[in-house]
This record gives sequence, C-alpha cells and structure tokens, in this order.
Amino acid sequence: MTEMIQLFTETMIADNKLWRPLLLFFVIFIALAIGRIIQFFLKKSRETFHAQGKDITVVVCRSVSKSILFFSFTIGLKQGVKFLILGEKLTAAMDSATSVLIAISLGWIAYCLVDIIDAWLGRFASRTKSKIDDMLVPMVRKSLRVTIVVLSLVQIAQTLSDRPLTSIIAGLGVVSLAIALASQDTLKNFFGSLVIFADKPFELGDRIVVDGHDGPVEEVGFRSTRIRTLTGHLVTIPNAELANKTVLNISKRPYIRRLANITITYDTPPEKVERGIEIIKEILHGHEGMHPDFPPRVIFNDFTDTALNILVLYWYHPPLYWDFCDFNERVNIQILRRFNDEGIDFAFPSQTVYLAGDPRRPLKVDTRTLPGGVIER
Repeated sequence: MTEMIQLFTETMIADNKLWRPLLLFFVIFIALAIGRIIQFFLKKSRETFHAQGKDITVVVCRSVSKSILFFSFTIGLKQGVKFLILGEKLTAAMDSATSVLIAISLGWIAYCLVDIIDAWLGRFASRTKSKIDDMLVPMVRKSLRVTIVVLSLVQIAQTLSDRPLTSIIAGLGVVSLAIALASQDTLKNFFGSLVIFADKPFELGDRIVVDGHDGPVEEVGFRSTRIRTLTGHLVTIPNAELANKTVLNISKRPYIRRLANITITYDTPPEKVERGIEIIKEILHGHEGMHPDFPPRVIFNDFTDTALNILVLYWYHPPLYWDFCDFNERVNIQILRRFNDEGIDFAFPSQTVYLAGDPRRPLKVDTRTLPGGVIER
C-alpha cells in the first residue's frame, strides 16, 4: 500500500505527479457519468411525457439530452485541468481552449433548444386558419440558429484574439460587406422572400402553377420555394424569380368550371337537336355543387366542320377536385344513355361521299366530249 502511494506521489509525468493527470481523467469520467445519468432520466421522462401527450415537454427533454453530454465533458475538462501544473504559456493556451469548448458547448445547447421554440410556434400555427404562420415557423427556426452560430463564432473570436467586442463587430461589418457584394443573388432571393410574405400570393400547402410546374407548396425559405409537382418531382424556384412571375393559385379558386362541347351529327333533325338540349338541361337542373349565382348554360352555339355543337357550361362548388370528377362522370353517363335512348348520334371526324345515283341527293352533271376522252363537271 505504501509503495502504491509512493507511486502516485513520486512518479512524474510532464512535471506533474501521477495523481494529477489521473485526477484529471477521473473528473472528466465523473462529468461524463453525470451526463449519461441525466440523459438516461431524460429519456425515461420523455417516454412518460409522450404518453401523457405533453409534446413541448418531450421536445425539451430531447433537446437537452442531445447537448448535455458534450457540455458535461467540457465542464469536467475545465475543472480537471486545474489539478495540473502547467507553464505560463501552456496554461494560457489551455484556458483559451477550454473557453472555446465552453462557448461551443453553450452554442450547441442553444442550437438544440431552438427546437423548443420551433415546436411551440408550430403548435401555435396549427391552431390558426392562416398558413402564413406555417411558412414563417421554419424561417424563424433558421434565423435563430444562424444567429446562434454567428454569436458563438464572435465569442470564440473574442476569446482567441483578446480584442474588445466592438473591434470584432467592426471587422465582421467589413467582412459582411464583402460577402454581400459577392452574394448579390442571395440577397435578391432574400428580399424576394420578403415580397412573397408581404404580398401573400400563396400559402404553405396551396396548389400553384408557375412556369408549367403544377403542385403544392412544400416550403418557403430565405433563398427558394419548393413545389412538389403532381408527378412527384421536387421543384426549387429562387424567390427572386418567383416574386416576378405570374403565379396561378389553384387552391384559391372558389369553384371549378367545366366547359364541354357535345357534338352531334349533321343529319340530326332540328327537333332532336332541341330535344338533346332539353335532356342536358334536365340533367343539370339543380345539380350537385350548383350555386344560385352560377346556373348551368346549355347552348346550340356552332356549326363545326364535322358536327353540330352544343356548348355545356357549369360550375361546381366547393372546388373539391375528386368530387367534381365523380359528378362529371355521372353527367357523362346520363347524357350518353339518354342520347342513345332518343336516337341522337354523337359526331366524330368523318368524311361523307355523295353518289350520283343517290335519289335523295340528285346531282346535275354536264358533260362535253373533247379529243382524248370525256370530262365530267
């Protein structure tokens, strides 16, 4: 036992007796163990709070759990280093290193805790009808995290340079100016996003059409807007361009309009044309989704190259697309069935040949004989 004590008190490692670096490692070990214990209890608490439906508290536990271990290590290192005997320069370097680690660990904690604000804002936004706040939530989250990163870097720069904060901020101003000149497109996109939020041409989840891209808006960021097209592709459009484009917001339409051309053959008698119009009007009378201010219109409007055309126009409220499709199907089936029952034939592109011997359509033909044959006209 005495030999063991002498080993710890007399053995030297870099001008430090053996017990000093061992005590350093022991302090770090204790700090990490405390961090692990806190993580364990936070995990158990998170499961309990999740079962109780306390979502915000669950996010708090998860955020603290992600950052506590590195913070515990940093505190253990800073306290353990005090047991070492170091030179003046090495002590100053170690103090700077531990200060930088503490700044990083605190910044990491703040970075993770942004999830709490994000969850709270998301919960608040879900209770409102407007989706503008849903678009703002991710931007607030990104802004806070960028701010935390910048402040952490400023703190690290101040620790390493020993300069006052004002001079560091002044230096950052010059750097920011240079970055701004080099990234004009990024600034244009940023101001484009502000224009979108101010003008509100669409909201998160709205189906829009821009440059032929048709789909719902998934995300609006500082630089770009993401649209998930109906084919499943993700389209990213810079906000500077989007702010200057024509945006067709399909989700904001108050109704869906159908314009159909029902074509019937030219040999249809006028009585049957009138009957066909009456049939369509009967089918659409007081139809599903009709608004009193938008009654259906059925008009015999044109003689086309191949058919007699009946224009059918009606509006469906509210603009539920799949319900509208189901209604169109029922209308089409009724028109088809009742036209067939009445003997009204639908037209299609065709060509009619009239024969000279047809008694219903006699043809007057003049002939004259010329050398070489007979020409009819």
